Amino acid sequence: MNRLAEFYAGKKVLITGHTGFKGVWLTAWLRQLNADVIGYALDPPSEPSNFEACHMENRITHVEGDVCDAKHLEEVFETYNPDIVFHLAAQSLVRYSIDQPADTYAVNVIGTVNVLEAARKCESVQAVISVTSDKCYKNQNWQWGYRETDELGGMDPYSSSKACAELVVSCLSDSRYQLSAGSSKVTPIASVRAGNVIGGGDWAADRIIPDIIRAIDSKQNVIIRSPKSTRPWQHVLEPLSGYLWLGVKLAEDPETFLGGWNFGPKNDDIWTVKDIVHGLLKRWNSDDTKLIIDEDKSGAESKLLKLDCSKALSELDWKAIWSVPTVLDAIVEWYQLYLSNSNTDMYDLVLKQIQQYTADAETAGQTWAQQTNTVGE
Repeated sequence: MNRLAEFYAGKKVLITGHTGFKGVWLTAWLRQLNADVIGYALDPPSEPSNFEACHMENRITHVEGDVCDAKHLEEVFETYNPDIVFHLAAQSLVRYSIDQPADTYAVNVIGTVNVLEAARKCESVQAVISVTSDKCYKNQNWQWGYRETDELGGMDPYSSSKACAELVVSCLSDSRYQLSAGSSKVTPIASVRAGNVIGGGDWAADRIIPDIIRAIDSKQNVIIRSPKSTRPWQHVLEPLSGYLWLGVKLAEDPETFLGGWNFGPKNDDIWTVKDIVHGLLKRWNSDDTKLIIDEDKSGAESKLLKLDCSKALSELDWKAIWSVPTVLDAIVEWYQLYLSNSNTDMYDLVLKQIQQYTADAETAGQTWAQQTNTVGE
């Protein structure tokens, strides 16, 4: 039993947005840790979806609900009395945010207010992890990573709404606010920031990995407009390991682990969009799909975006484990199995990849992955 299993086994964990790409992976990992998972979300955001591919509805307590419905949220908290809360529900697409700014702000800002308030009013909650994005930072096109103390902001509704959500967390996590609002205890709340999370089971629109897979499946070419843009590519399990570990530390020592936290890849493992496309196509070995570059020379898109994760390293003893080649191997394994037979239950492969990642983390000396000497094991 490792440190995560020791903590989460038997815990009631509520996840908002559990039908989304990242939410499904977190749900599967918590089930593997023997947690009792309650999911609160709308229908899966894509067709197909990782949620349906893993038959997740049959494996947890699944509640259909909107985070903008404060009354329903509070009823769910009162019914299930969760110990730990992971808030992932969000409108996560930049292009959609431009078309629908009001909906984006409603979900990402008011939805966050509703979740944190429901958690504050629930006596059982020991810790809340609120997920935002690396795009909460005002992009300065720096050559170095953004730190948790850097300026927040955004030039599109999605990025701006994530910066707003960070301000919500800062206010509602403050002990002075909670006590003045009538709480009998202070509920520990932290925010987590990660970007460009990739992995098997993502089918969202306007994302590079799903776009590549759809092109391969339909035997079309992949067209990219910003081949030299770099992003903090990381497998979905990387930030999730940080979220889970932070949940443990926040519950055990709230004063030390409040605030914002970055979770990103190693600084020497930053790949361009062009490299990612080439890497996937090479592994797939498909002669029907080629890379076509239709470069956007307007300069409108940011060319560099990465995070400084030194805080997580020094205070949580957390760091990224998998290199980009390993990540691409895992992605190809997932999609090739799924596309070979869409009726395959992908849950088993998800658990297999979680087990492999955990084993690699233990080998790398990550504290959260180390075996414990629990009496009776």
